[in-house]
Amino acid sequence: MTSPSDLDLRKVRVLRELDRRGTVSAVADALHLTPSAVSQQLTALSRETGVRLLEPAGRRVRLTGAARVLLRHADQLFAQLERVQADLAAYQEGATAEVRITAFGSAITGLVLPALRDLRGRRPGLSLVLRESELPEGYTGLVAGEMDIAIVIASPDGPAGDDARFARVPLLSDPLDVMMPADHPLAAAREISLTDLVEETWVTGSVGACSQLTATACAAAGFAPRVRHRADEWTTIFGLVEAGLGISLIPRLVSANMSAMTPQHTNNVVLRVLEGQAPQRHIAAYVRNGSESAPHLATVLDALAAQATRIRTGRPMAAA
Repeated sequence: MTSPSDLDLRKVRVLRELDRRGTVSAVADALHLTPSAVSQQLTALSRETGVRLLEPAGRRVRLTGAARVLLRHADQLFAQLERVQADLAAYQEGATAEVRITAFGSAITGLVLPALRDLRGRRPGLSLVLRESELPEGYTGLVAGEMDIAIVIASPDGPAGDDARFARVPLLSDPLDVMMPADHPLAAAREISLTDLVEETWVTGSVGACSQLTATACAAAGFAPRVRHRADEWTTIFGLVEAGLGISLIPRLVSANMSAMTPQHTNNVVLRVLEGQAPQRHIAAYVRNGSESAPHLATVLDALAAQATRIRTGRPMAAA
């Protein structure tokens, strides 16, 4: 049997992912390995520890009691490893560092890019790598060690609040406003109730947080939105509304980007605040647990939080 100091944490990470995901194929997809490689690593870990870690369960496998003893300590092991890496980064503070960030589209344009422009003059040695992604790719990039920061929208598909793999940094609660053509009969109102929109034709995304929030908010108001048009790009949704083909709920982070990118079109649509508590996207940055104190990551997280504060103190597109 190997000593604890000789444990290969890469193999322990594979075992932990099997516990969370249930199948070898799911682990292989998450960690970008082949199923055969996953099985080989689990077999090698069992041999190194000298205990049986897996047992048959129908057409699948399940973890043994010994495996659960090992996993009981795994999250602490990984968090401690991240703290070691953070301490080493602190020792080398001021040296060139690379930060890999994954985020969804409107977070890149509204949060990440302004924050990075702010950092450029203060930390010229900071090298940044960006990847656009949606759930669950952002989390899996962290798990696989491919990314350092994931900016995501809270979702039932995301990790539980007590998931010991991650540290969470709240950034922004992003309310949704009603977007409608400028000549809409309700365009003169400064605030609109969802119940005023029962008979409207709607434009939403095919999938994603905003389409879910729209359906949930309308259901709470007592109706199902009559969705006639679906699109996955906000520029397309904006164009459909501008053409008078329907209304939509749009996050303020997105509408601010749209008005900046296409100012020639903003006179053709208006945004109106919803009465009461508007539906919101809750946006947060995730890092691997223990790494949040690394100086290069803490610097970027602080810059993201500062940009989120600037957004919170701003306003949606002015009423016509």
